[in-house]
Amino acid sequence: MPQPKHRKIAVIGYRSVGKSSLTIQFVEGQFVDSYDPTIENTFNKLVNVNGQDFNLQLVDTAGQDEYSIFHQSHSMDIHGYVLVYAVTSNKSFEVVQVLHDKLLDMVGKIQVPTVLVGNKKDLHMERVIKPEEGKKLADSWGAAFIESSAKENETAVEVFKRIILEMEKADGNGPPEEKKCAVM
Repeated sequence: MPQPKHRKIAVIGYRSVGKSSLTIQFVEGQFVDSYDPTIENTFNKLVNVNGQDFNLQLVDTAGQDEYSIFHQSHSMDIHGYVLVYAVTSNKSFEVVQVLHDKLLDMVGKIQVPTVLVGNKKDLHMERVIKPEEGKKLADSWGAAFIESSAKENETAVEVFKRIILEMEKADGNGPPEEKKCAVM
């Protein structure tokens, strides 16, 4: 049995988009209904993806806005990023784009392993961001995209499994991609 791979993941987004709810749902399998602004929490969880164990350290960050200074600790030793917005908030969708730009500036790369998450998809009546808009943004970043509902425990596990796959792909350990050939 191979040794577990240690991976550190930062969960970043505007305030009150469900970063902590998503993280706690994944780690503990429960939904926290009360809103208590996070300063910063770290969670650990061992997961198995494609036969490989991963010892995850999840950094649940404080809510950011477009004027927040991107903390250097959010880019040091981080292997992947889960960027979260609420499908019920145009502001959170705008802010997540600014945060992505700040993130790339901080790490000095044009692309990092990222999953863009449109959270709160259970709030149908309050939705203002269409799934297509999130997908289009994620595609422009070369990132994965998932809509989620931490409350209904929809896709919380998939979000973190997907970031593991994105990190593995960046490390050159991804599944072999289908080769396409074109004859001109």
